[in-house]
Amino acid sequence: MMLRWDVLAAILGMALASYICRAGGYAVLRVTRPPPFVQAMLQHLPGCIFVAFLAPAFLSAGWATVAAGAVVLLVQARLRRLAPSILAGVGTLWLLRLAGIG
Repeated sequence: MMLRWDVLAAILGMALASYICRAGGYAVLRVTRPPPFVQAMLQHLPGCIFVAFLAPAFLSAGWATVAAGAVVLLVQARLRRLAPSILAGVGTLWLLRLAGIG
């Protein structure tokens, strides 16, 4: 199997465009200092994106999954440790499914 030059050019072009987008953001933020509200937004943005991806999956999976997600949030808010939060959520989901809920 031979690699076509147009496919290689497309792959390299997409890689270059992706790198320019990432590096451009870092270059702009090195030169300028964003206002405090933009800094706060950027600091909380990954969590918001994570929730936006997970919420539909949780809601479509049933009430047991929603309850397990709520347990994860509560344990994380209380302990501020990721491993116990995940273990509590998995344990809750396991117990609810063992009981026939969800």
